[in-house]
Amino acid sequence: MGPRRSGGAIVRGKSSRPLKVRVKSGKNRSLSSRLWLERQLNDPYVARARREGYRSRAAFKLVEIDDKHRILKKEARVIDLGAAPGGWSQVAASRVDAPQSGKVVAIDLLDMEAIPGVDFIKRDFLDADAPDQLKAMLGGPADIVLSDMAANATGHARTDHLKIMALVEAAAEFAREVLAPGGAFLAKVLQGGTESTLLSALKRDFALVKHVKPAASRAESAELYLLATGFRGTR
Repeated sequence: MGPRRSGGAIVRGKSSRPLKVRVKSGKNRSLSSRLWLERQLNDPYVARARREGYRSRAAFKLVEIDDKHRILKKEARVIDLGAAPGGWSQVAASRVDAPQSGKVVAIDLLDMEAIPGVDFIKRDFLDADAPDQLKAMLGGPADIVLSDMAANATGHARTDHLKIMALVEAAAEFAREVLAPGGAFLAKVLQGGTESTLLSALKRDFALVKHVKPAASRAESAELYLLATGFRGTR
């Protein structure tokens, strides 16, 4: 079978297997943007997110983690850091039954369209008074703190690692302040390992700390997720 053209893309393949979309080069399209577009068009999680009404493919990362580790229980109170465009907040609201019984509070620098059961503020989590605003919105201790925050990539691996670890450390400190005993903390990190000082602190404050990589996280991606469960409470 020869190639077919579809919406500016070239589709090649045989009828016995899924066709792969290849995006044509263009004078106004860089190689990196072409490769990103090809990856999106051929990503089954992107297609599934559209079918199931999720804001992003990232929703399935949380779905897969929660299916295995059961951190999002009905009636739980959740804070979602770095929430936009809202995939994790959608999953959390559904699984904790917000707003009927559970509660989800979310924050991001970017705009996020309203999600039923989610209270959202647009601001920088690193602002000095942002953590207190989130606590006030939640109205009590949290059961789960989620963080999918990521700094803009520089392309320099060490710099990117340091930037995301600074966000994780800030999120972890906030989690210690707001979590109820038995609570959980889930945050994005990068391969290269979580800093030993942070891991030591989390292992002191949580019963179980591990790195997880859900199937929805692309194999070539350097991202991992740090999962800490069984918060021991503040001393």
